[in-house]
Amino acid sequence: MHNPDETLPALSKTRQKEAMQELQDLGSELLELGRDQLKRIDLPEDLHAAILDWRRFTKHEAKRRQLQYIGKLMRNLDPEPIRAGLALIRGESAVEIARLHRLERLRERLLADETTLSDIAASWPTADLAYLRQLRRNALKEKEADKPPKNFRALFQALRDLETQSGTNDEY
Repeated sequence: MHNPDETLPALSKTRQKEAMQELQDLGSELLELGRDQLKRIDLPEDLHAAILDWRRFTKHEAKRRQLQYIGKLMRNLDPEPIRAGLALIRGESAVEIARLHRLERLRERLLADETTLSDIAASWPTADLAYLRQLRRNALKEKEADKPPKNFRALFQALRDLETQSGTNDEY
């Protein structure tokens, strides 16, 4: 009986080390994420715990060893879902970029015309329309006074939170 795995050439030692380093680098990217961002990526429990442990350590050598351990844990799983999750968080995903553009267009429509609030209420019945109206008013005042766009950004964040909570992808 012939085993098909035997016909595949073994990776060179250099290539094996490169592959392990790539996984360790991917683990390093995970370490830079905040708690909320880390929760958005579906990680195995042991890997998530190892990342949280790395944050507890203060000594350089302990952090280095923990990073190697994270790389070792990553060897036993498929890194593609993690890469996709990181791309989504960094905004590199085409779907995520389209979603952000849709929300930007909605924000611009809302700033141009307050009746857009009725569309928002239809799409998201739980929306706090008074809060959105207040953010809109304040954003317009900021723009007139050439002030930093604090409420402009807060309005975008509120719309993004609405969409995230409801999980909808409307035509905006």
